[in-house]
Amino acid sequence: MIHATWGDWFVREEIEGTDPDELILWYLGCNGFVLRSPEATVYIDPYFGDGDPPNLVRMIPVPLDPADATECDAVLATHEHIDHMHPPSYGPLVEELGADVYATTAAYEEPDYDGEMRVPNERKHVVEPGRTFTVGDLTIHAVAANDPDAIAEVGYVVEHDSGTFFHGGDSRPAPEAFGTVADSFDVDVGALAFGSVANTYDPETDTVERNRWYMDENQIVEAATQLELDRLLPTHYDMWRGFGADPGALGHHAASFRYPRVIEHAVVGDRFTVAEPGRVQARALRE
Repeated sequence: MIHATWGDWFVREEIEGTDPDELILWYLGCNGFVLRSPEATVYIDPYFGDGDPPNLVRMIPVPLDPADATECDAVLATHEHIDHMHPPSYGPLVEELGADVYATTAAYEEPDYDGEMRVPNERKHVVEPGRTFTVGDLTIHAVAANDPDAIAEVGYVVEHDSGTFFHGGDSRPAPEAFGTVADSFDVDVGALAFGSVANTYDPETDTVERNRWYMDENQIVEAATQLELDRLLPTHYDMWRGFGADPGALGHHAASFRYPRVIEHAVVGDRFTVAEPGRVQARALRE
């Protein structure tokens, strides 16, 4: 069950209360985003769960309950991990709003989630690198990525007349795959997973394991360089206790590289436009 820390204000007044004339995105924390354009609303890797304490402890607010949403055309999942393919988080968007789900075969057939996937056949779409589809005025390309912890993974390039957004899932640097993206698209903004090394507790075996999750400071700059990103949005750094990282440190690591040109420290609830850098104030502060 989803428990929205912010009630329904964020989804109703900020996300759905905005009438976009370009491609806009909101950071949901973890690796989640909501994208809105004049003709489409798309959720990417939405996760509003509590984690799995004491093994995985969620450190950030749950900004919305998907049951409060009234607009969603599609849900995109990058891979099968529960914080990317989470039926309680996308289920209401599919069942109540008729959203289509785009995900890898592994995300449907070998998910981390133990329960009903909540995707009827008519809403279920399988993606793999090389597939292109449209949602409203958005053209979306599934591209190759490099997540050694996943069974199968994709990234997404989302094109709109106002600009292009890249979501890398939990990928690490991928010279060939990301080089192909850089050659094929002029990406304005890219979201890449940033993390660290931490110990996690497994209550089933009563053991502690040391894990490295996501990219470190040097790897994320390497990936941004491969993608030739104008703007980098580090993600996932805020989510799990012990795996946190400081995006403020990335400027030092990127200082001698051409890319990324701008690093934007996204915090849960932040809004960005693809066309130009900088946070956009919430409607309550703008108007």
